[in-house]
Amino acid sequence: QVQLVESGGGLVHTGGSLRLSCVASGLTFSNYALGWFRQAPGKEREFVAAIVWTGINTYYADSVKGRFTISRDNAKNTVYLQMNSLKPEDTAIYYCAADTLISTNPNYDYWGQGTQVTVSS
Repeated sequence: QVQLVESGGGLVHTGGSLRLSCVASGLTFSNYALGWFRQAPGKEREFVAAIVWTGINTYYADSVKGRFTISRDNAKNTVYLQMNSLKPEDTAIYYCAADTLISTNPNYDYWGQGTQVTVSS
């Protein structure tokens, strides 16, 4: 049974930083691309960042480019999202996802339960 468990969310002020983690189990982690998505109240789930299984190639939404960094540690079955210079519009539930194919669309096979990020102005 595949499980993805996010952690690291919380409440920060504008300009602050958070580091999200997502630990995977029940799959061969190094075979999967990992993505981070987010969903704000009343909005559709949107792509944030993704990383291929080797970690060499990464992809970002324009809205987070230069502020967020995705990385992975295959030895720890963990993917990270370092978020700097946070803005109120980054407030959302953040989800990690896994699939054998990398995509910026929310069509990944496996999803975590999400972690809340709130940025106060």
